[in-house]
Amino acid sequence: MFVVTTQANGITAGCLVGFACQASIHPPRFLVGLSTQNHTYRVAAEATHLAVHVFDIEHIDVAELFGSYTGDQTDKFARCRWHVGPAQLPILDDAAAWFVGKILHRFALGDHVGHLLQPLDGDPPAELEQWVSFSDVRMLEPGHEA
Repeated sequence: MFVVTTQANGITAGCLVGFACQASIHPPRFLVGLSTQNHTYRVAAEATHLAVHVFDIEHIDVAELFGSYTGDQTDKFARCRWHVGPAQLPILDDAAAWFVGKILHRFALGDHVGHLLQPLDGDPPAELEQWVSFSDVRMLEPGHEA
């Protein structure tokens, strides 16, 4: 599971994402699917970059925050530690690792829109972690229907 954050037109947004994966080695590419019902999707439609974060199980509370609330009603960033990073994106301080990617293409994936990213900058994990996985968050009530 990943937490994806972005910003556009002075609005920050972020959500828990399950549909994401490496899409190419040479050149490096990463694919993120955002639900079309999601506040983050609407902000990302105007954005040029996305930040992709992974969390260790010790910080599952941040993943739960971004998966259980909608940015339509809750300022998630007021409830966690973050800083402004590359491309003026919100970077979550408790992430075990993160990267910022430039959005190269957007395309329909059913009820999600794929965002093909070119990774530009980031902070790799310092050590092997126990990552937050779907089984850790499957009982969350989503902020929006998928």
